[in-house]
Amino acid sequence: MADNYLENQYENYLARKAAMGKKTTKKKNIIKVERLQSEAIDALKDIIAQPSFRMPFDIFREHLYSADSLYKGYQLGKPGSFKDCYDQQVYQHYLDMGKTATDIKETLARTLHDHSMTNAMNDFLTHFDERQIVGIMGGHGLLRTDEAYRQVVMVSKTLAENGCLMVSGGGPGAMEATHLGAWLAGRSEAETDDALAMLKEAPSFKDRLWLETALQVMIKYPQEQYVSLGVPTWLYGHEPATPFATHIAKYFDNSIREDSILTIAKGGIIYSPGSAGTMQEIFQEAVQNHYLSVGYASPMIFMNKEYWTEEMPVYLLMEHLVKKDKYKNLLMSLTDSTEEIVKTILEFQQKTQG
Repeated sequence: MADNYLENQYENYLARKAAMGKKTTKKKNIIKVERLQSEAIDALKDIIAQPSFRMPFDIFREHLYSADSLYKGYQLGKPGSFKDCYDQQVYQHYLDMGKTATDIKETLARTLHDHSMTNAMNDFLTHFDERQIVGIMGGHGLLRTDEAYRQVVMVSKTLAENGCLMVSGGGPGAMEATHLGAWLAGRSEAETDDALAMLKEAPSFKDRLWLETALQVMIKYPQEQYVSLGVPTWLYGHEPATPFATHIAKYFDNSIREDSILTIAKGGIIYSPGSAGTMQEIFQEAVQNHYLSVGYASPMIFMNKEYWTEEMPVYLLMEHLVKKDKYKNLLMSLTDSTEEIVKTILEFQQKTQG
């Protein structure tokens, strides 16, 4: 018998066994993929055949939401009816089915809804010069009674009056202040202060009269000339969408929503004090500017020197990374001045458009 005959036979046996295992696994995977594809096709057929599809939300929505459509079912003067409005009905369904739903019909319906939202938002944005679209980021916990809230209102109001479309995450806090400012564009400072005084009755979005007081302001000071875009998400459905946004693109998928806000705000982004979410947005925007993802870099304005250099010293870190050449193309500035913020945004528009 040849040398190492048994060893060679055993090695060949192991090799054949391994190959058979791979074939079996591959076959199982193919069957699994085919089964999933079949389920997806069946789900899509059901949705197309039955557009309502037992969903509490419009899967093929053609237009952006508004305060009227999101809060349909809310009765003015009856704060307890908040739970009955369209927005909260959808949010409860979202929770019941699971934030990361496994039901293929549910996930497909959400995807189709979000796709419709993106189409509607893109249609809306065709009416604006891309450099006129300006975002404001900041914390949802900012109280209506805080001075920083008023500053965001005044920055947004002034920019809206100068032709900017103001965009935010569409929730409470600094986001609400963004849209309140745009809503009050064209109003006097006295009217603005009166509106702020009305809102102070419910400083936090957790207060029972938060929505009620906002609607009262909208009734007293209607807006027919200026618009703004809010982009909230049902992932954070416990944070109600601000009714001051005239146009609302509400998503299920937060990652699409986050990227959309940063990508469309080509006229610059203003960062008011915020925490984890705002931090994410800062670095995400820095990457877009570094790589010139939209063709050019836009201003990144940090509002509140003390906050961004002491309490949350992100500006100092970003400045250090720029000096080390780790980040390029960042048009950063740090200020406490409302006038300086407005000037920076408007000068950027003039330079890039000229």
